[in-house]
Amino acid sequence: MVSYRKYLEFKFDEKETMKNITNHVEMILEESGIKEGIIIISPQHTTSSIFINDDEEGLIQDTLEFLEALVPAYKVPYYRHNKSEKDAPAHLKRNIMGRSEVVSVTEGHLDLGNWEEIFYADFNGRRKKKICVKVMGE
Repeated sequence: MVSYRKYLEFKFDEKETMKNITNHVEMILEESGIKEGIIIISPQHTTSSIFINDDEEGLIQDTLEFLEALVPAYKVPYYRHNKSEKDAPAHLKRNIMGRSEVVSVTEGHLDLGNWEEIFYADFNGRRKKKICVKVMGE
């Protein structure tokens, strides 16, 4: 088995954002030379997430609004974590969305469904963040 690892680094201007990173992941898979195996995409921050969904018009904004309804920026009584860090909603949104994704690799391609794309969600942006992309296989 062969293992190949590369890091993606992003800094977005938005406080909260979701970006399609499928092309970045596909380029790393191609660089790896691995044809059969798995690829793991993991953010290296407790306020960000990797998820797979459709890239249809309005879906990202709908998702951000859905999360805001579940975890508002401010609440009464206040978030206990906000006494120190002021980013409790970002951590809670990450808990809802999950941390990372694993995708199988077949014949050198990501095994994604017809409309599936890989997204990076950052719930506490405006600073540089890293994503680890690890490909394992043959």
